[in-house]
Amino acid sequence: MEWETVIGLEIHAQLATKSKIFSGASTAYGAIANTQACAVDLGLPGVLPVLNREAVRMAVKFGLAIDAEIAPKSIFARKNYFYPDLPKGYQISQFERPVVGKGRVKIFVDGCEKTIGVTRAHLEEDAGKSLHEDFHGLTGIDLNRAGTPLLEIVSEPDLRSSREAAAYMKKIHALVRYLGICDGNLEEGSFRCDANVSVRPKGRKQLGTRTEIKNLNSFRFVEKAIHYEVGRQIDLIEGGGKVVQETRLYDADRDETRPMRSKEESNDYRYFPDPDLLPLEIEPAFLEEVRLELPELPDQKRQRFESGYRLGAADAAALTASREIADYYEATVKASGCDPKLCANWVIVDLTGALNKAGLELEDCPIGPERLAGLLQKIEDDTISGKIAKQIFEIMWQSGGDASSIIEEQGLRQISDTSALEKVIDRIIADHPEQLEQYRSGKEKLLGYFVGQVMKATEGKASPGEVNRLLKPKLDG
Repeated sequence: MEWETVIGLEIHAQLATKSKIFSGASTAYGAIANTQACAVDLGLPGVLPVLNREAVRMAVKFGLAIDAEIAPKSIFARKNYFYPDLPKGYQISQFERPVVGKGRVKIFVDGCEKTIGVTRAHLEEDAGKSLHEDFHGLTGIDLNRAGTPLLEIVSEPDLRSSREAAAYMKKIHALVRYLGICDGNLEEGSFRCDANVSVRPKGRKQLGTRTEIKNLNSFRFVEKAIHYEVGRQIDLIEGGGKVVQETRLYDADRDETRPMRSKEESNDYRYFPDPDLLPLEIEPAFLEEVRLELPELPDQKRQRFESGYRLGAADAAALTASREIADYYEATVKASGCDPKLCANWVIVDLTGALNKAGLELEDCPIGPERLAGLLQKIEDDTISGKIAKQIFEIMWQSGGDASSIIEEQGLRQISDTSALEKVIDRIIADHPEQLEQYRSGKEKLLGYFVGQVMKATEGKASPGEVNRLLKPKLDG
């Protein structure tokens, strides 16, 4: 039987406010446990929550960015459940009337564009954190995170593969960072998601029983966890079993999901409007004010890169996946005046490759746009070859310095003396009579062999174009 996968993601983005959503307590990461939870966060008697206006602004900004419906009036509700890290015994969230309604997000997978529906994006407060290490079989509770503002972004069940799910998560991650509403730090838990996964026979419209995989904080883990869970469900059904609606955790070490608890329905939480908070009303003037604050968004920037810099869709998508990379690229193009495609290749392949290898973020990159621009100028004016440029890039990365200085200090300038280059070519031809005979017998692919020998003899300092121009007539005899 052929199966179809149905996936929906619930992404939790921690909003980049300085204080919590209903109190003035700090949201700074890394403080000593339980030093940033005030009376409001703890729900002590007599305290009242006060809504953070900046959190509302950020939620509305996200809604406008995905062309979503913005509710003129939304309601905060109490979501009731018991857990040790939930001090009040309920979480203030939004249920039936969220601030952001239906919207849409475009993703690209394998060169194909697909639109994923967003059901809603609602404001809520985060819970605390349970700590299981260093307590000798006990659990510690850190309530610093309690009350931190979250925007929960719920997709429609439009995703059909683990790759699509990872691409969608990356797109939302890029979007919230472009907007400046979330730092997107996955390791610190600022950006995480739950994946709802089910399978059904191909062609059937009715959804299968879903499981929820909780707290995935890595794009790779999202893909691997969903891939495993889909296989588990198919094997279970084909073996005569039934999928149970439950919450599961992903174990990265074993690359498997395992049961956590039975999955609750919304009525299990006994939602009701929070009596301490007035309805949230969004006025048209506030909406327009936020709309004017919107930056150039990833899709807009990608389209501009394709048309303005004449880049292919794949290159433009790679460069605009991160606002920082896009800004770096544009600064490089502006500073160098070089071919935008050449700049794109170096930023996408060499720069990001070096960053990944070193485990660095772009902000810590030892080569700024101006210095990379200087290197690319030397390629474009034929001072150095592309191969030598990679060698210079390594030196710049490790020890600093600019391309011009390194070229002069290490004698890496490309050979431009035609007579000197012809002497090298004549010697190479004389040293390889067998290959010369094969070439003249019709094996023209051996031209590349001779070019390689010349480049080797000149230690990569010869211009490949000049080598080809001088070599071919000599080979043809």
